[in-house]
Amino acid sequence: MAGSLLRRVLDLVELLAAHARGLPLQTIADTLHIPKSGAHRLLAELVAYRYVAQDVESGRYLLTTKFATLGLKHLSNSGVVDIAQSVLNRLADLSGELARLAIVDYPRLVWVAKAQGARSGLRYDGDMGSEVRLATTATGLAWLASLPDEEAAELALRQGFSPPEACGPNAPRTLPALLALVAETRARGYAWVHETNAAGTAAMAANIVHPGTGRAIGNLSIAGPSQRLTEAHRDALAPELLAAAGTLSSVRALSEYLAALSGGALAQRQ
Repeated sequence: MAGSLLRRVLDLVELLAAHARGLPLQTIADTLHIPKSGAHRLLAELVAYRYVAQDVESGRYLLTTKFATLGLKHLSNSGVVDIAQSVLNRLADLSGELARLAIVDYPRLVWVAKAQGARSGLRYDGDMGSEVRLATTATGLAWLASLPDEEAAELALRQGFSPPEACGPNAPRTLPALLALVAETRARGYAWVHETNAAGTAAMAANIVHPGTGRAIGNLSIAGPSQRLTEAHRDALAPELLAAAGTLSSVRALSEYLAALSGGALAQRQ
């Protein structure tokens, strides 16, 4: 019973995290397939501890910043952002585009830090803390390319393909099309996408690997408007991106922490 209750609380938190403006009680109960009274009890507990608030006017329930604060505090204490920030800053300055760090929190890939290199004109930016779309981003393709095809396909299908209106015109629509991009990424040594995640954007990404296991534990990416981040620009930046990923791969404190995030779930698969 305790495990079931905990699962319901976590499902509730994850649901609200996906709806920044909150949800009404009935919608929460229906989505989680629990009685309205049960949903209300869970929400009342979370409200009491100030993890959830209820909007007075609409009656909607939404997460407070307390969860975000905990996450940021955890990342700060882990040292991940501090270690990677100087590398991100250098990539952003060299490219004049957005540089980001994603970490593997198996079976998810999450963006946790960034540096913006664009000082004027068009700027591409992204939300930190959001789960990476595996099938359409360079970040996602880089990670999938580090895995066996069967595992890569399983992770991609678990997340699902984005609907056409939510991604770029070149986004893969089928598993064979995605695996073809994964194969291209392996052959190239880093990921490159053009208008797959969003129209008018391009990106490239290289994996951070654990020095002991060789398993990808995160990656670095550069993203920007496709009119600036051209193939010629990509080719000039690739050595710098790969070198930066190699630098972070060699940092013991970073690799040990990131390996721990992905290692627990991997053990469960075996």
